[in-house]
Amino acid sequence: MQGQGHAQPVQRPPHDAVLVLLRVVFVAMGLFSVGFLAWVMMLRLATVTRRSADYGLLVAVAAADILSIVLLATEPGDDVHTVGGYLGITLLFGALLATVVYYLAADVRHFQRQREAYAAQHAARGYGYPQPSSPFTAVTTPMGAQPPHTPPPHTVPPVAGPPHSQPPIPAPPQRPAPARIEQVRAELDELSDYLRKHDGTGEGGR
Repeated sequence: MQGQGHAQPVQRPPHDAVLVLLRVVFVAMGLFSVGFLAWVMMLRLATVTRRSADYGLLVAVAAADILSIVLLATEPGDDVHTVGGYLGITLLFGALLATVVYYLAADVRHFQRQREAYAAQHAARGYGYPQPSSPFTAVTTPMGAQPPHTPPPHTVPPVAGPPHSQPPIPAPPQRPAPARIEQVRAELDELSDYLRKHDGTGEGGR
């Protein structure tokens, strides 16, 4: 089972002046031959378009020319005065007129489509398809070589700071207990009494 091949590139159509000249030449051949060479126009068209319908029309026009020649050849004398002769002339000129009209229309249409396809191919090749690179500017990579590995950026985790310690609440100043004061006062009073007594005793002994 074969896969589909690549589409053949569309060739650039000839210049318009060349096409017009060829059309004039082939039409003139059919007119100056009084229709006996009308099949030449169809031969030109069939070789250009490569369509089976145009090859079939070529055979039909050639058969019409041959039949008209046979009918005219069976006409006695130089003048046409029989049904066969008139039928041959009608067939000959009718085939000539139809061939000229069809040849010109089909030839113009064929090359118009070919010109549009060539322009579309040229535009697609310029914008969509990769252009062939020059061997002098191409960069060759050795076999097995791999591009340098770029390490991912190292992220430093956030460091948790020490917990905020609350400042110590100062203790209210302690006041001396009243009992302590009274005790000190009593001791001072006792000491004063003792000293007075001691001083009084000393004076009485003298």
